[in-house]
Amino acid sequence: MPKSELEVSRRRILAAGTATAMIGVFPRAQAQSQPANQKAAQRGLRVSFEVNGKTCSHQLDTRTTLLDALREHLHLTGTKKGCDHGQCGACTVMVNGVRINSCLTLAVMHEGDKITTIEGLGQPDRLHPMQAAFVKQDGYQCGYCTPGQICSAVAVLDEIKAGIPSHVTADLTASPELTNVELRERMSGNICRCGAYSNIAEAIAEVAGSKT
Repeated sequence: MPKSELEVSRRRILAAGTATAMIGVFPRAQAQSQPANQKAAQRGLRVSFEVNGKTCSHQLDTRTTLLDALREHLHLTGTKKGCDHGQCGACTVMVNGVRINSCLTLAVMHEGDKITTIEGLGQPDRLHPMQAAFVKQDGYQCGYCTPGQICSAVAVLDEIKAGIPSHVTADLTASPELTNVELRERMSGNICRCGAYSNIAEAIAEVAGSKT
């Protein structure tokens, strides 16, 4: 074998050996660092907020959404996980009286806040007027999106009462009227795959005491 070919072969062997050694080193370094990172994440932060009138305090991973905190840690499963992207409204709850998509916010952002879920509005033996109206008007079919629909509907009436305009409010200098167009615009963030929109509108109008 010529000398030049022998040198090339030796260089290749040395390079391959070095690469193999490094492959063995890096996974061990990662394996040693991961447990510490995971433990830090698991420790998280202690978060305290009021849920349905009761003060709750939990140690949460800082990446936990409010939706997952409610469902997985407080076991309030009435609030549903639908798209998990803030598009369907199934996870709607009220924070300090304002409706939000709980899948789009972190639990640690709500220290000291007052949170109301569907369980806080009413129970089977004492329904909230909006819950009773949904039952009466058959405002649901499969019922999966109903908790978010009801929480949103309650907040909608509070918004109108407070004079908060929507994108379709005709006169921004006067209090909004609960027209069919106004109601449907405000509820457009809550999607119902079963298509019970007309009955939902009837239920909200019944509680509001007006016809849409």
